[in-house]
Formats: sequence, C-alpha cells, structure tokens
Amino acid sequence: MKARYYFISPWFLFFLLFILVGGVLVERHCYPDPRVVQQAQHQYWRRVPVKATRGVIQDTRGIAMVISEPVPSFALDPSLLTQEDMLALHRVLSGDVLARVMAAQEANTRFLWLQRKVPPEAAEHFSGLKMRALRRIEEQDRRYTNRELMAHVLGFCNIDNRGLAGIEQAWDSTLYNPPGYRIVVRNPGKQPASSAESPARRPHVTPVVTLTLDSRIQYIVEKHLYNAAKKNKAKWASAICMDPWTGAILAMASWPSYNPQDRRRLNPEALTNNAVSRGYEPGSTFKPVYMGIALERGWVRTNEVFSCPARLKVADGTITEAYPVAMGNIDTAHLLVKSSNVGMAQIGIRAERSKTYESLKAWGFGQETDIELPAVAKGIVPYPEQWRGVVPANIAIGQGLAVTPLQLITAEAAIVNGGRLMSPYIVKEASNSLGEIVYRGTPRVMREVLTPETAAWLRQAMRAVVVEGTGRQAATKVTKLAGKTGTAQVPERGKYSRSRYVASFIGFWPYEDPQYMMLIVIGEPSGGRYYGGELAAPPFKDIVEEMDELDDYAPAASVGGKMGA
Repeated sequence: MKARYYFISPWFLFFLLFILVGGVLVERHCYPDPRVVQQAQHQYWRRVPVKATRGVIQDTRGIAMVISEPVPSFALDPSLLTQEDMLALHRVLSGDVLARVMAAQEANTRFLWLQRKVPPEAAEHFSGLKMRALRRIEEQDRRYTNRELMAHVLGFCNIDNRGLAGIEQAWDSTLYNPPGYRIVVRNPGKQPASSAESPARRPHVTPVVTLTLDSRIQYIVEKHLYNAAKKNKAKWASAICMDPWTGAILAMASWPSYNPQDRRRLNPEALTNNAVSRGYEPGSTFKPVYMGIALERGWVRTNEVFSCPARLKVADGTITEAYPVAMGNIDTAHLLVKSSNVGMAQIGIRAERSKTYESLKAWGFGQETDIELPAVAKGIVPYPEQWRGVVPANIAIGQGLAVTPLQLITAEAAIVNGGRLMSPYIVKEASNSLGEIVYRGTPRVMREVLTPETAAWLRQAMRAVVVEGTGRQAATKVTKLAGKTGTAQVPERGKYSRSRYVASFIGFWPYEDPQYMMLIVIGEPSGGRYYGGELAAPPFKDIVEEMDELDDYAPAASVGGKMGA
C-alpha cells in the first residue's frame, strides 16, 4: 500500500498567524490588564482628594461658635531644590526647618511639609518665592469665633482637623466631612492643569452640631465666674446653668480657661472641664439631696425638732458646726436653713447604710452621667461596708463622697421639677454630611426620686435659706430665688485640711415658677474667705440680675406645665 503525504499550504499557516496576532491585538487594546490601564491613565490624569469643610458647631440660637476657614499650607519637593532656592529659603525659614529640608534632600525625599496652616502675613513671604520645588496646598483650619467662650465645651482639633477634646472629640465622626476629589489633567510637555469640567465631586453638605447652650447666658456666666475665681485666687471653679424641667444645659463654664485657637502657651490644667470631670466633696449643697432621701425613707419627719450643740461626738470622730456655736433646738427645715452639720449628722447616724447607698446611686451619684461630652467622671460613693465610724455622719453633711458639678445640679433639679431625675443633655441637634438628622436631644426622665410633696417641702426650705439663712447674699430684687450654700474642707492624707476649702451655691428661680437652675463652685480659694455664702452666692446674684436684662428671657427648651412651689 502506497503511503500518502499531506502538505499544509503556506497560505494556511499565514492565515493562522494572522488570526493569532489579531486576537492578541484585540485583547491588548479592548481588554487590557487593569494595571496597564491605571499606569497609562496616571500619565494623563489623576484623581486628587479635595479636603472638605469640617462641620459647624453653633449655639441654640444658630450663632456659629466654630467654623472652618481655608488657609494655605506649603510643601517642598526637596529633590528639585537649587542653590538659589536654598538661599531664598534661608531668608524665610528658621534654622530647625532648614535642617529638616537639608535632611530630606540627603534622604531623597520627594515631599516635605514646610509649614501648615500659614497666617496671611507669612503666606505672602512664601507666595513670593518663585521656585519650582514649592507647592501651595489649600487646607481648612478651625476658627473659634469667640476665643475662650465655651472653650471646655467646644474642645479643639489637631492639625489634621480631628477632634481631641469637647464636642469636637465626642462628635468627631459627625463633624468630619469626607473629602471629595478633583480630576487633574496632565497636558504633554506642560504643567498639570485642573480640568474646568470636573469640579469636586462630593454631593455632601456641611455637618452641623447645634448645642443647647445660649452664648449670651454663657458669656454672662463665664464673666462672673472668672471674676470670682480671680478675685479669690481660686485653684479651680465651675458653673452650670440648666433648665430643671428638661435637663437641657444652658451654660457650662470652667476655670482656668484657655483659647482653643492658640494653645502654644497652654497650662495643661486648663484643659479640664471641671463641670463634668472634676470630683469634689460638695459639703452643705448636698444636704437637700440627703434630706430628700431621709424624708422618703422615713428616717426623719418634717415636724421633728433636733437639739444641736456646737459639737457632736460620733464614733471615732467629731462633727462640728461651721461656726462653733450651739444652735439649740431647731426643726427639720431649719437644719437646711441654718445649714446645721450636727443636726444632719444625727439623721445620718439613724439612716440605714445599704438603703442610703442604693438611694445615692438612684440619684445618679457614683456613676457616669449620660451627657454628650467626653471625659465624664463617675464621682465616688463608698460601698456600705466602708461606712464605719463617723462616715455615715460625714456623708449626711456632704463629705466622705465625691460628686461632679453636673451630678449635683442634675440631682437637685429633681427637687425643682417635682421629683423627676432628668438626663442632662447639651446637644440639641446634629446633622451629618448628607444633611440627615442623626441626633436630636430630647428631655428624658431617668426615674422618680421624690414625691411631689417632699419636693415642694424642700423647695420651701431652700427659699428660706435665701430669705433668712446662709444664702442671704444671693437674694436679689429682680426675682425670688431659692438655694443652698456649701462649704467643704478638702481631704488630704486621710484628714481634712484646715486651709483648703470648696465654696459653692446652688439655686433656682423664679421661686414661684422655676425656669432656671444654677450651680457655682469655687475650688480652693486662697484670698482669705472660703464660705459658700460669701464667695459663691454674690456671683450667683450678679448672674441672675444680668440675665434678667436679656431679651426673650426664657429657657432654650421647656416642656409641659410648671408646678408651683
């Protein structure tokens, strides 16, 4: 059988090769590798992030307290610097910055921040430098429109506009506005140019956080608090003004203060918001709370009479009156009016420790207060097992435990509103970068801690404190107010100091229809005076009188009908 041979035509081989090459070309041009596409696109255009404006913080009336403003920053490409450039930089840069520039050159660094967020006068010097290596970059800087006003509430940001304290920190995720981007086209042989047809693509709006604080009331409170702290050489001070019916904070001040716009010479102690972060022994301003607990528990009657000598021996300690004079026989109400330590100590001795502890926790002491701020302290309420010796008597007079100003005013607001413990809040509303309302502050009752009858009796006693008792220096002609003074010794090394005190005054007004409540605390004054009635009551009066001159004088938020006193 004869073998057969088959020959492939050269034209057929050429056709196969043509199909193969054509397929590869189609694949390369129509379906290229994504990495190749990205590399090619970067030769002609680039998507550059555009920094967005951080959100606005405003007071309850819509007045902006914190805004963002565009400011120039300057950077270098050290690899492009010439000798002439270095000579020019010597005229505008300090020695340490020049050292960083030279170090970056040696390290072949392609990007170096020269100076960020440059003031206008300094920006002119940089803008006048005609050098290829210099880059001007627009950034956003935070502007605190009223300098120190509300400093501890507002807080501040770092250089990258991320919150580090106050509202700026607590609401950073809301105030932060995600950056958009801009398409930058690179023309062959020319400098990059931003495409006019490609504006920043970011369908976002500026976030807004609206506070319950009224900047007018805040200014008045800060002015008189700071004057009192300076005049009496206090180590620290705090003041809070609240709507007792809703828990809305109308003003919150702390001393010492600072300017969040300029923190270069900042005293670290000035950063503490004493209103929420400072624990202290409240002294006699705590007595209305303890009296309310004792009345509700049945440990004391409103018509009871107490014998009050100048001193009372209690277990391993001694309770003395603020002025070492016997008060004689006084009724229950006058234990508050005259601020009798000996009389209150007698109630503390008869009280049940575990039930007192439970009541103090129910009133919000010894636990973190729910408010929209960071660094909120819990205070200290010792466990009942630690109430040995004179401790129960000490707690009855406001010593032996630690509270924050916010805890105390929140608790005593329940006396004003008929017995409801309200959750305090300082943010009225917050909207994000999409324009969505993400939070709305509303009044919230945590629990009932007093009956209306007990609350009314306590309000009457606190009115008598101002009319005839230790708070007479708070009395004013513009309105009837009620309150309670406080003077507490500061504990040190297991004993109470004879030279360190905390003076305070808490009150509410108008007495017949309470709308405002305020607490003033002057910590460790060294000007010679230290009693709450003479240090904290006068600035309280000054604040009330100046607030009375405001237009639309009413709480920023109020609910329901007010009950009479």
